[in-house]
Amino acid sequence: MGADVYSEFPAAHDVYDAADATLDWSVTQLSFEGPAERLNDTRYTQPALYVSSVAAGAVLAEAGIEPDYVAGHSLGEYSALALAGAFSFAAGLRLVVERAAAMADAGDTNPGTMAAIVGLSEQAVAEAIEPLDGVVEANLNAPDQIVISGTLDGVAAASSALTELGAKRVVPLTVSGAFHSPLVAPAAERLRAALADTEIHEPRVPVIPNVTAEPTRDPDTIRDLLARQMTSPVRWTQTVRKLVEVGVDTAYEVGPGRVLQGLARRTDRSLRVAGAGGADVLVALRNA
Repeated sequence: MGADVYSEFPAAHDVYDAADATLDWSVTQLSFEGPAERLNDTRYTQPALYVSSVAAGAVLAEAGIEPDYVAGHSLGEYSALALAGAFSFAAGLRLVVERAAAMADAGDTNPGTMAAIVGLSEQAVAEAIEPLDGVVEANLNAPDQIVISGTLDGVAAASSALTELGAKRVVPLTVSGAFHSPLVAPAAERLRAALADTEIHEPRVPVIPNVTAEPTRDPDTIRDLLARQMTSPVRWTQTVRKLVEVGVDTAYEVGPGRVLQGLARRTDRSLRVAGAGGADVLVALRNA
């Protein structure tokens, strides 16, 4: 992950070098060489994804492509804030490491899981799970894709109810905890303490946080919402709609993968979305 970008662009190389200098383990070596078992541990996955996204964003900035707004899905909010200058790359990395460890520990203490529901509206899912114990909406990804989160029994009961209601698919997710639910409240408090010790500046451009989907540049608001994000739904559908509402016509998915591009297209096709995670795409953007 990120090896092609690292080898092609000095700006990305610098980001990985800074990451390795900040931590007591090598993000570069783990991202490029594995082992996969360790990279798939959320304690390491989250920092690796943060570094990869910031590295790709640094290449975009070097090519003269600067955002008018930034937003990120769950962990991606940290990359977005770093690229907008709300905190330094190293400060953001330390926060992500603490977040990842706190989430992993919470998952061990309060076991839970998540499942993606495809083919039902947010309202239908909310009404169906409201009478059930131990399950909440976690990711409002697109008008017809909602992720639920909670206890093993709660998610199982909700999955059965939503299947009967007519969901096209109910997909159990391979996760180590019930993220964006009350079960990870201890992680949220632990992260809030780390955030209190982190210097947060007014970003160069507004960020659209997961918790509210309303643009802000206020450092205190950003700090509060990052802590609340841990137990709150990711309002990604609202985020995409807000981007369109404020006049954004083009968005780049910065970092590995294409998931957010697909979610954006399912939400509002007037927003042109493109990937900016691989070296081939970034080379084309640099040379455009």
